[in-house]
Amino acid sequence: MASSLSRKAGFRQLVRVASTPSRISQRCYASAAAVPTSSTIPAKDQTQIRRDASLPNPDPSADSPTTTFLDQSAPFMIPTYVRPPPMMVQGEGSVLYDNENRRYLDFTAGIAVNSLGHADPEITRIIANQAQTLIHASNLYHNPWTPTLSKLLIEETKKQSPGSPLDQVFIANSGSEANEAAIKFARKVTYAKDPDTKQREIVSFHGSFHGRTYGSLSATPNPKYQTPFGPMLPGFRYGTYNDVEGVKELVNENTAGVIVEPIQGEGGINVATPEFLKALRQRCDEVGAVLIFDEIQCGLSRTGDLWAYTASGVHPDILTTAKALGNGIPIGATLVSGETVAPFIKTGDHGTTFGGNPLACRVAHHVFGRLAKPQLQEEVRIKSTLFFSAYETLKEKFPGIISEVRGRGLIVGYQLSDEAKGKATEIITAARERGLLVITAGDGVVRIVPPLTISYEEINQGLAILEQAMDVVFNKPEDVKDTKGQQEMAGH
Repeated sequence: MASSLSRKAGFRQLVRVASTPSRISQRCYASAAAVPTSSTIPAKDQTQIRRDASLPNPDPSADSPTTTFLDQSAPFMIPTYVRPPPMMVQGEGSVLYDNENRRYLDFTAGIAVNSLGHADPEITRIIANQAQTLIHASNLYHNPWTPTLSKLLIEETKKQSPGSPLDQVFIANSGSEANEAAIKFARKVTYAKDPDTKQREIVSFHGSFHGRTYGSLSATPNPKYQTPFGPMLPGFRYGTYNDVEGVKELVNENTAGVIVEPIQGEGGINVATPEFLKALRQRCDEVGAVLIFDEIQCGLSRTGDLWAYTASGVHPDILTTAKALGNGIPIGATLVSGETVAPFIKTGDHGTTFGGNPLACRVAHHVFGRLAKPQLQEEVRIKSTLFFSAYETLKEKFPGIISEVRGRGLIVGYQLSDEAKGKATEIITAARERGLLVITAGDGVVRIVPPLTISYEEINQGLAILEQAMDVVFNKPEDVKDTKGQQEMAGH
């Protein structure tokens, strides 16, 4: 613990050295004698002081070391993200610490990435050892870890998904790249069969998110993401998720591939029905299209099964994975059928500079081996019941606020009602200020994707904080709600 605290203190000292001295925060006076009287403090600041004093984890103030540091450094970053004020500097298990040493229970796991938690000792040891051995030598040469990881991915998938046709793997750096490879492979299959073919279209579904490269973005039919960067790549068609009746018309003789998430993450934790996936499989077989399952967020035992599709009994021609595969080390993988895809992919058809490097692959080999263990999967299924039981409690305590719970395992979404969904950001803020990190998805969904190793006690603690946050948002005086809402709009 001493070394843990010293590391946090060391980074805070770095921030202070890098920052211009600023006036002392009014929450950090050394003695009562140093505290100004209420008559010398502006009314606005008095309100802030009272509010901060009532919160376990108030966001860093405007004159905090964190804010001073970010004011100096953030202007050098392209502002593609809107972030809340805390700056995370260390993690341990299911907990994150910010620069002011505030503690946060993490129900986000780096957006379903840190499935084995933060600063896992075994992963840390492997990273250090491999960094001293070999990080990169390029794909011009063999290294021992790319084939070792590929072998484990295929063998364990076949073991836990009997009948799986997946036989070979392409290793990349991210989920977007894994999906980019999948889309390219689908089109290469039809081209290899007939270079003059018109079977080039890719089908995806509303509510999906497949990435931000042009191919994966073109498969993500969300105007918020697509419109500023149009036109999108040609040859993409969009259908309605879980619309079994519409599959036959949507997927036709011009379709080269269909990409679908068995559970839509960013779209709101929408779960594909077995009937929908079966209809896609049947139709792809009829027209000779490649079926791609994007399990970048929902896979790797997050549902309690190694792959989310397993429960449907439907097998894909291509499976993509990333996020949790490296537990924070960037890596993605595209698994392909040895019958319907692999024979058509030839030398030079695809490549990557960093993908498959021995550092990432060795870490992923270790991570995947642990995530694939039946005991962990069983614990995920048991822990899941706590979140679904909590839905009933929250629904009863906040009538008309939460309309539905969706998901499986430890990918859970609480859907807010039409009347309440505008308050989603306020819930996230109120939870953070009480020591819990949660995120949103889709249209007014509170998304919960914690580390799979989170303890039962931590789950109950987090759910209690979430309930407190909702109580603050939905049961406080109307004039306070309006003020808070204006603050959130200004900040986001």
